Amino acid sequence: MINPTPIINGQSEIVPDKKRIRLAVALVYFSMGLCFSSWASRIPDIKTALHLNDALFGSILFALPVGQFLMMTFSGKLVTRFGSRKILLFALPVYTVFLSNVGLVKEGWQLAIALFLFGLAGNLCNISINTQGVAAERLYGRPIMASFHGGWSLAGFTGAIIGLGMINLKVPPYWHFVTVILIVWTIVWLNQPFLIRGKSGTNPDEPKRKFFSKPDSVLLQLGIIGFCSMASEGAMFDWSGIYFKDVVKAPASLVILGYTSFMIMMATGRFVADYFISKIGRKNLLQICGVMISSGLFMAVIFPYLIPSTIAFMLVGLGVSSIVPTVYSAAGRHSKVPPGIALATVSSVSFLGFLMGPPLIGYISEIAGLRYSFAVIGVFGIGITLLVSRIKALKNEN
Repeated sequence: MINPTPIINGQSEIVPDKKRIRLAVALVYFSMGLCFSSWASRIPDIKTALHLNDALFGSILFALPVGQFLMMTFSGKLVTRFGSRKILLFALPVYTVFLSNVGLVKEGWQLAIALFLFGLAGNLCNISINTQGVAAERLYGRPIMASFHGGWSLAGFTGAIIGLGMINLKVPPYWHFVTVILIVWTIVWLNQPFLIRGKSGTNPDEPKRKFFSKPDSVLLQLGIIGFCSMASEGAMFDWSGIYFKDVVKAPASLVILGYTSFMIMMATGRFVADYFISKIGRKNLLQICGVMISSGLFMAVIFPYLIPSTIAFMLVGLGVSSIVPTVYSAAGRHSKVPPGIALATVSSVSFLGFLMGPPLIGYISEIAGLRYSFAVIGVFGIGITLLVSRIKALKNEN
């Protein structure tokens, strides 16, 4: 079915039915999430195989967000210049190849290089995919960004289940990741005709921006909220399995339960977030999310047992679920900056949380223990609740 020609970014273009576009965009979010969760599901195995202590492993994990962070300035410019579809169709296959490289490492320094490259490609995917999400949201004329991130989180759950199966079948990480490559390449091939074409958000009348220009203050404010959320999210991605193994003392077959419960609730929260935004507004939803993050992390610290920690990680998953899609959506709709550059700006600040969170866990764990490092991360949830109340850009915004 072909709709009447809609106007996308100031240009007429014939596109397929909106629902098919939405499905295609959701599936590329799913593909990227599947790649990342596949890596996360094998973290305990890789750490054990390389015989790394918490502090050294935390330092190596630092390589992934460093790669993401260094690519951010270029990602926004590339997406704005060439269009999110072209960049996405290049970046996502490369992302899967760099994932498979992680499965080949034999030494800590090799893991650091593999994660750095994984981070570079990951950021290029992140900006191009979210720019596609912003364009699709404009076609619909209502909030749908959280549902796209729900697809990413659903992939996290799927990746965790696949990872659990691969672990129990004793499949090496490399062959696990090769399987993921085949799945993702198939998804991309089937859906690439339905991705939104054109240079999303580019206004031909807009004056040229300097390559390095002063960030917009509203985008910086949104980025700070994202920073606090991603610090918490990064800690859960990289350390939840280790927390269940070393602190909760979960059986080997249930070590992945904490990560899985977190991902299930994060996916669930994202699929319902758009509804709650329309009912209570972005500001109130973000404040509630901050409280849930802190409550969940503190609960896991106070009650480090299988059932309470599982419930606690579910609460954290609900808390982080809506924050990133909400601030990305707000950034993408910012009238003064093209979506690709706006998203890159917010991501640059937000991913500092990813940059700092996992290594911070490792350093504090080495000094005081893993439980106390999770308590420190819990403070970021309180920070979100306090910061949202001070940011004018989110007031009275649904």
